Amino acid sequence: MSVPPLTRRSLLSGSAFAAVGGIAGFVLARHSSAAEAKPDTSAANAYGPGSGSAAGHVTVVTGVDRVPPGGTVLAAGLLVTRDSAGAVHAVSATCTHQGCSVAKPVAGVVTCPCHGSRFNAVTGAVINGPANHPLPAVPVRVVGTQIVRG
Repeated sequence: MSVPPLTRRSLLSGSAFAAVGGIAGFVLARHSSAAEAKPDTSAANAYGPGSGSAAGHVTVVTGVDRVPPGGTVLAAGLLVTRDSAGAVHAVSATCTHQGCSVAKPVAGVVTCPCHGSRFNAVTGAVINGPANHPLPAVPVRVVGTQIVRG
């Protein structure tokens, strides 16, 4: 099989085709949902919510009464747990595999709908992958009747 010789015409038409394709790709990507501003997700593993508090701003996660003692709820991008003594704890609800949000907890387990990773809803520990890092802990505290970040 012989390859046809490279001509000036084929080089110019190939270059024009590549330029038009590049411009079209740029325009499509610029207007896609991937180009939209994302919330701060600066956790240690690059997934999950950031601190949520800036210059004294307090972010309310949920009401204390919405988290039953010994239960876990999905609220404001967090899995919030209240133990039997009333202490609250939270882990990020953002899967450490590729950043998808996990589903609501079922029987103490949360599942990532994107690739099927499963985590312990209370501790964030990986039950099965593809994720190989736990959901990071996020500091929360009770202020009055609200659970807030920080």
